[in-house]
Amino acid sequence: MTVPGQGFEPATGDGPEPPAGRERELRTAYEGMVQIRRLVNGPAGAAVPAPWEVRQPVRAVALALEAAGFAPSAVEAEGRRTRTGYRVAGGAEPGRAEVTWPGPPGGGAAEEEQERLTACAGVLEGLGWVCLLYRGPRKRRFLEVEPPR
Repeated sequence: MTVPGQGFEPATGDGPEPPAGRERELRTAYEGMVQIRRLVNGPAGAAVPAPWEVRQPVRAVALALEAAGFAPSAVEAEGRRTRTGYRVAGGAEPGRAEVTWPGPPGGGAAEEEQERLTACAGVLEGLGWVCLLYRGPRKRRFLEVEPPR
């Protein structure tokens, strides 16, 4: 959602469903990210995350996933999940993000999470992020995302 004066805010999967009709803003934000990479990364260009992405990995990873066409998870005002999709949150250490694949109870998110998180990793690795797929509490999988060293 765009907030006047604050620019494009990618969906992290912890809010309501993104409003329809934001494809143009999304494309502009993503193209801006790629252009910033080209300008500030020297010879590495668009192949690795820019410094702002490393400082804000949740925002950068959410932008990349949304731009790639993945649907974010969504929650209603009371906090109940209403849609299955990606969720990006801060990782265990600064500079890292964690991607999960939650959904409403009984919605089948657990059965599709390995396939969907692997697809997310493919997109993120193509953008220079390092991704590791783990099994966490209750045997649910999650993707740890960090910049290259």
